[in-house]
Amino acid sequence: MAVKTFAAIDVGSYELTMKIFEVSPKMGIKEVDCIRHRIALGLDSYTAGKITVEKMDELCEVLREFAEIMKSYKVDAYKAYGTSAIRETANTLILLDQIKNRTGLLVEVISNSEQRFLDYKAVAVKGKEFDKYIEGGTAILDIGGGSIQISLFENDTLITTQNMRLGVMRMRERLESLSPKSGQYEKLIEEMVNNQFSLFKKMYLKEREIHNLILIDDYISPVFQKKEICREPGNIDYKMFMEFMDVISHKNRGDISRRLEISEEHASLLFHSAVLTKQIMEVLGAQHLWAPGVSLCDGIAYEYAQQNKLLSAVHDFEKDIIASTATISKRYMCSRKRNEIMENLALSIFDTMKKVHGLGRRERLLLQIAAQLNDCGKYISQTDVGECSFRIIMATEIIGLSHAEREIVAYVAKYNRDEFEYYEVLGEKTTLSKEAYLTIAKLTAILRVANGLDRSHKQKFKDFKTVLKDNELIISVDTAEDITLEKGLLTARARFFEEVYSVRPVIKQKRHM
Repeated sequence: MAVKTFAAIDVGSYELTMKIFEVSPKMGIKEVDCIRHRIALGLDSYTAGKITVEKMDELCEVLREFAEIMKSYKVDAYKAYGTSAIRETANTLILLDQIKNRTGLLVEVISNSEQRFLDYKAVAVKGKEFDKYIEGGTAILDIGGGSIQISLFENDTLITTQNMRLGVMRMRERLESLSPKSGQYEKLIEEMVNNQFSLFKKMYLKEREIHNLILIDDYISPVFQKKEICREPGNIDYKMFMEFMDVISHKNRGDISRRLEISEEHASLLFHSAVLTKQIMEVLGAQHLWAPGVSLCDGIAYEYAQQNKLLSAVHDFEKDIIASTATISKRYMCSRKRNEIMENLALSIFDTMKKVHGLGRRERLLLQIAAQLNDCGKYISQTDVGECSFRIIMATEIIGLSHAEREIVAYVAKYNRDEFEYYEVLGEKTTLSKEAYLTIAKLTAILRVANGLDRSHKQKFKDFKTVLKDNELIISVDTAEDITLEKGLLTARARFFEEVYSVRPVIKQKRHM
């Protein structure tokens, strides 16, 4: 297979970055060029709530230059993503339209969970080194301009991931508005971190031991790749990190700039990022830090390589999404055993109906998540479970899912119990497309049947088989228990399934002597 040339563009809070890659199954992903332009879009978004005309003009001019560079490299494909600075500006749609008309480039705005998942994928590409770290207690700290993401791993499993508004640009602007003395900065940052982390510690750390911290950022990580700073590029223990902190804490911005050969603006953000990292290392008790030096662009390139089958999977990312969902389910005291039965029933029906519903692997994952979270609303109300489940899911970040995908999951959980609303009604509440609406209908129909089969919550259907024959979905169950309730409830729930698929679900019980 020929080598593909791919361009990844990150429209970030602090700078615009474009990386050119060569991608092929034989050599993997190889970075060819990296072009950066500093433009503090986040400064406008986080303080004024809107990107100014001047910044918009500069942004379009640089992106136009990026487009010309792509032509010179004869790129086969590109992806351009906007992150928090674009997400949080009041004039997002106007800005995106200006970019398209003035540069010809299509910039997509990704949710925080999508952005962090791409960063996470960029680290996972490191392969064996990444696998080594996540075997034990490890946290990934992803520092952005607007917020940070902290993800905990244990025994190769993602335990939880949480977002906090402690991004270095947002934090710096907040602190400068207080006009502190130079010596107060570090203490104020520590107070802000401790305030945000107190609940996180109570909920997720408990007795858990975190030995390693994996750092993803645009400020410290590039410095830690230098051999004069780290003997082994990117790797530094707690003692060495504290020595580094001692050096930069007693120097002004100009001194740091000259010593590390970076701009004074970058030096300011590096200091904030370093203090933030130091405090989180202390809170977690981490003794080793690994800064692999990856960026969002690397994650975008990996995603492109995967989608185009140019690179085999380096890690089971779907497993991480499901593990994260299981943690959310546990937090809201959902029944693990019932969830397993619901999930198995729903996925078996989905797989059997594959030729009828025409949905793919991604929709199967959304159904699996909805099955895990469909009862989470009981944590708030026993009588309004559907609506409460919807609100919990919409208020909870699920790493790896876009906002639209999370909304699909939330509606499927809601309509599993509540009356289904057709597009004329639902369309007034959401911006989801008609295609997404049909996905909600199809997944809801499946989950309703699965829920009806275990309505007694006694897990009677542990041994079952689903077969599609003519216009019937035959669910054969091997149980000696009385399933009169399930048969009766399925009849009512089957009506919507039959409306959506023109297929009637039927229970057949094997006879026991």
